Amino acid sequence: MRLLISTGEVSGDLQGSFLIHALRREALRRGLSLELVALGGPRMKAAGAELIADTASIGAIGLLEALPHVWPTLKAQSKVDKLLKKSPPDAVVLIDYMGPNIRLGNKLRNSQLNIPITYYIAPQEWAWRLGDGGTTDLIGFTDKILAIFKTEAEFYSQRGGDVTWVGHPMIDTLKDLPNRKEAAEKLGLEAGQKLLLLLPASRSQEIKYLLPTLAKAAALIQVHDSSVIVLVPAGLAKFEDQIKRILDKVGVNGQVIPASETDELKPFLFAAADLALGKSGTINMELALSNVPQIVGYKVSKATAFLARKILRFNVEHISPVNLLLKERLVPELIQDKFTPEALTELAIPLLENSSQRCFILEGYKRLRRQLGEPGVTDRAACEIFNLICK
Repeated sequence: MRLLISTGEVSGDLQGSFLIHALRREALRRGLSLELVALGGPRMKAAGAELIADTASIGAIGLLEALPHVWPTLKAQSKVDKLLKKSPPDAVVLIDYMGPNIRLGNKLRNSQLNIPITYYIAPQEWAWRLGDGGTTDLIGFTDKILAIFKTEAEFYSQRGGDVTWVGHPMIDTLKDLPNRKEAAEKLGLEAGQKLLLLLPASRSQEIKYLLPTLAKAAALIQVHDSSVIVLVPAGLAKFEDQIKRILDKVGVNGQVIPASETDELKPFLFAAADLALGKSGTINMELALSNVPQIVGYKVSKATAFLARKILRFNVEHISPVNLLLKERLVPELIQDKFTPEALTELAIPLLENSSQRCFILEGYKRLRRQLGEPGVTDRAACEIFNLICK
């Protein structure tokens, strides 16, 4: 049996690798021979997929920000087109990566190929929709939607989709964290030091628009409390030097965790962290499940912000998945012009000092966890994928 898995960006590559391991387990259980080809990244390749194209570094939010990725995306799509003509797979699994995967799904549905399509980690349309409520036509081209949120499952079910709620995959990956003492020793932290994580993510635009502000806030925080140490995990190796330069420029006492070490050290970073400052996205769920208080921020170019607000009428109540799921402002959010070093610092200092705000967030995380399902998420997803193919 031959499957094509399509995803992009670092987060998609990570989730794709987890799913690949689960697909292999399920194929073995069913006595099936399995071949996997993929649009993805190094993690999926290491898990055993044959990469058609490396899409881990392809991703941006906003029309202008996406322009540098147009050519790499077209090249990747061309390789998929050749594969579909020469040797069509038995099934296709789409993971996140909304724009390219929506186009691929529509292309497949409009073709003569009768290939089952599963969408796993679908666009969060239950949280946002453009204009007067338009949605993608995801239901029209998918045979199965594997929802990671209950709200997502209800959203697509009410609109006629064939949906199964499998739960959030982070439930599987963040079960066993080291204790704080072990984590501090692993990271070389001294007694009494506090750990502040900066998490600007892995898109070039996020390094450009988010990291300088995060770094300036970190420097201000260290002026207030010299016991604070800053660590910045690099999402991609190509950003490591740039991150280091930004930290040095504003005088932050900290270091960059190389991308090659990030996966191994992530449990220790989360176990030792007192606070994280970062972007909105999957990382917010990881932090919440690891009980790390966080402040979420996001910023795009002024042109993109104007286009989204005035032309596309893009509007959401919250930007963090944590707040979206709980339908309340549990973790602080700062967007666009409100995303400043001073505002971040004002919010961060109380959270670093064990205040009531810190306890409020940690209690909210307990409520969040109850909404994310039970362990075994990727195994359930793999089973549903094979059930669709083999029925």
